[in-house]
Order: sequence, then C-alpha cells, then structure tokens
Amino acid sequence: MEAVVGLLLMMCGVSHGVETYCDGRQDGAQCYGALGGTVNIQLMDSTSEIPRYQLSKNSLKILDVKKKNVITKIKEQRCLIFPGNGTFRLSNLKRNDSGSYTLQTFNSDGRTSGEWTLQLFIQAPVSSVLLVSECLSQGERRVSCSSEGGDSPQYSWTLDGRTLTDAELLSVNNETNIITLKQHVSGCLVCSVRNNVSNVSKEQKISTCGAGLLPLVFLPVIGGVISAVVIFLFVGVAVICTQRRKPNNKSTKHKVVQNDYEEMMSLSCSSRGSKWRKEGR
Repeated sequence: MEAVVGLLLMMCGVSHGVETYCDGRQDGAQCYGALGGTVNIQLMDSTSEIPRYQLSKNSLKILDVKKKNVITKIKEQRCLIFPGNGTFRLSNLKRNDSGSYTLQTFNSDGRTSGEWTLQLFIQAPVSSVLLVSECLSQGERRVSCSSEGGDSPQYSWTLDGRTLTDAELLSVNNETNIITLKQHVSGCLVCSVRNNVSNVSKEQKISTCGAGLLPLVFLPVIGGVISAVVIFLFVGVAVICTQRRKPNNKSTKHKVVQNDYEEMMSLSCSSRGSKWRKEGR
C-alpha cells in the first residue's frame, strides 16, 4: 500500500525507549539501534538540491522522494522523517529492521548521481547490572558482575575511577565475569556493562576482608588440633609425675637397706661383746 505525502515531515505518535544517532553519509557505515527505541541516521547533508532519492532495504524499495513528495511503502506509522538536513528516523525498532540499507540519488534527468550503503543492527539494551562480593578464607575478595537484557554485553572494571592493576587483581575470569581482589584492596569498585546501544554500571564500596572469621570447614581441623594438645598435656603431666615418684622409691629402698645394715652391725657388736665378756671371766 503506497501513501503519498506532500511534506518531508511525517507526523506520528510519540516513541519510547533508547534513542541513538548515526552518521550514514559514508559508504559502508555501521549503525546501531536499540530494540523498541529510535534511530536517527543522517543520510545526506541536505536534500534541497537533490531532485530525487530512494531508500531501499535488502534491495526492497521502502522510500521514494521526488520533488519534495514522499512515497513510502512502510505499512506501520513508525516515524519516518526526511527533514531538510537529510536525516532518516525510524522508531519502535524491531529485530527485522536490521539489514542493509541503500540510498540512491538521481539528477534532474533521472540518472543515478550517487549510491551508498549502510548496515543497521538492532540490539537489546542492557537493563540492569548486579554486583555481588564475598570474602575468602585468606582475606581475598571475590566479586561477580552480571547483567539482565543486552545483546553482546561487554564488561569492564574500575576502582576509584581507574582501571584495576595487576597489583590489585589476583585473578580475572572473563567468561564468568568474576574477579578476585588481593587482601589489601579497598575503595569504590564499579562494574560497567555496555553494548552498542546502552551503557549501565553498578558500584559498590568495598573494604578489606577481616581475618577474624574463619570458614566453618576449618572447625573440625581446629578441634583436632585442640584435642591433640590436650592429649600431649596429659601425657606430659603423667611422665612428670612418674619421674617424681622414682627418686622417692630409691630413697625408701636406701633407708631400708641402711636400717638392715645397722641392725646387722648392732647384732655383730652385741655378739662380740658377749664373747669378750666370757673370755674375761
């Protein structure tokens, strides 16, 4: 269904979503639009001196402007605008709006005076970013960054407005978007997620992890160490007590032997005294 419009400005409803801009005046330009949003593509510097031009998508003519009259085959009213500055505007972008767009200009004789092509890519914008951090057993901090929505998201990290250095990073996993910070690192950590149509970031104030809280997995080990220390203490006390008892036994035995010896000597002396007394008689 063709519609003939006498003005280069086509009135339409208000559009919502992300709005992007692109310079399509060079052949081979790449433009990006946000899904559900609006894209503004500058095709020419001015259309006032061009008698006729056509815009085609994937070899299908969608717009034909001749002597300031616009003939379009766009069935939906999605804000097609060709003002005097040569800007093409398309709103409420859909996935199937992606493709190759070719602009042809013609002179007054109807001959082609110029032709160039641009590529339009439609991407879903990043909607939100989630940042989660946790302390590890040795005082390091593990931080993960994830996002919702967004085609082909790219992740980046900053600390206090600058890029993280090797002296602050223990490890980086670009596949899972998880980093591990060293023990001394603190400050304002920011994870930014972007693609060609959006840029969303999330920040978190981080401090050094305390060493006072140990993971529960170490509790059995600590209990075993304490038990071993207690056992060693009991064994040590028993050995000391045994060593202290041994000198007492020797002393007692020595006293018994000494008493026996004294009794024997006393008896011997008594026997000799009796004998001497008999001989004296």
